[in-house]
Amino acid sequence: MNRWIFLLATATLAAQSGYFRDIRPILQKQCQGCHQPANKMSDLDVTSYDAFKKGGKRGTAIATVVKYLTGETQPRMPLGSPELAAADIAKFREWIAAGAKDDSPVESSSSQPIVYLQPPVITALRWSPDGSQLAVNGNREVIVHSSDGKRILHRLAGKAERILSISYSPKGDLLAAGGGTPAQFGEVQLWDPRNGKFLRSATLTNDTVFGAAVSPDGSKVSVGAADNTVHMIDTATGKELFKNSNHEGWVLGTVFGIDSKRFVTVSRDRAAKLTDSNTGAFLENVNLLRGELTAVTRHPKKDVVAIGTEDRYAFVYMMDRPRNMKIADDTTLIHKIDRQDGAITSMDWSSDGSRIAIAGLSPVVNLYNADTGKLASQCKGHSAGIYSVAFSPDGKQLATGGFDGMVRVYNAATCQLQLTFSPVPLSHGNPTGAGQ
Repeated sequence: MNRWIFLLATATLAAQSGYFRDIRPILQKQCQGCHQPANKMSDLDVTSYDAFKKGGKRGTAIATVVKYLTGETQPRMPLGSPELAAADIAKFREWIAAGAKDDSPVESSSSQPIVYLQPPVITALRWSPDGSQLAVNGNREVIVHSSDGKRILHRLAGKAERILSISYSPKGDLLAAGGGTPAQFGEVQLWDPRNGKFLRSATLTNDTVFGAAVSPDGSKVSVGAADNTVHMIDTATGKELFKNSNHEGWVLGTVFGIDSKRFVTVSRDRAAKLTDSNTGAFLENVNLLRGELTAVTRHPKKDVVAIGTEDRYAFVYMMDRPRNMKIADDTTLIHKIDRQDGAITSMDWSSDGSRIAIAGLSPVVNLYNADTGKLASQCKGHSAGIYSVAFSPDGKQLATGGFDGMVRVYNAATCQLQLTFSPVPLSHGNPTGAGQ
């Protein structure tokens, strides 16, 4: 009898909702965009247990949350989004009835600022359109540097553990950072990089997002995700315009066409798909299926894209097919670029359209003549893989970053190394809560 009582009690405990497992993911996905330290609507912050428990202008959150989620108290939350599922509301009721306790692991409850003992792996960097800034990922933040690397202008701190892509609007008044916390949520953060002000964010998936790209007209941001989906965000509101599931593998890169009306997505399913950016409707495949696709960049003045693959080759394609597609049709192919020494992770096209930079698991960035596909020069100096590469707006410099955590800036014409710096301030101690 005692054994059955024990099993019944264990099952009951397992069924009870907990903050860390059940409530926290819902808050991150549905509420965090409007209620976080940089954007505390109604003075409510839901990014930690303590902040959520404290509540905001309208009272203690734990006492009022269910009423707002059900619409008993108006406005119904989440504001401007579909109603929360009944099963999710039930989780809040169960958790509150059980005492609304914080069961978070100790490390996840820490609110201490990140202190760096060594530079983090660089997965994203991008120049501002006027060339005055160089934005680089850190841990849970984007660090905006002066272009000479001598000053940190802004530290754009969010909740996402990883920032995997950065994109500026053409006017330089918006910075989009895509990433998330693995196995928890994927997020797009929108900032004003001129003053470091947080604008809004969109939590999209239950895992990280990749390949954030701001449209040429500045109205949208596209991202891919680990659940094979593609998402389009309105930059003015942070609301999701649509998502589609046209791919059958992780979507690792996105890029818009010249007029912002279409965009290309690349995936591990080997397909580069052309999609209507207003409706999300699939138009056609750009490429003939080969290896898994990992990176994409577009010519600055034409609807032509360069695509990198995990099997080390790069291809240059027209976005528009010259005639009706047939089986095994590769009529969009302009040329194939030589095999790299490692899987391709990042690519960029110079502003004059003359060169394509290709980076990957090799410690060398190769620069190619975009018209011929022939190797023009090689930028050396890294000790391991390179995960992000970006030409300056004038095409005279090339910034790179990767596994060793150092930003390197080269003369783009000669590949002479001009500058090396750590993107984060380093501490020589070992304080609690340090990030490495």
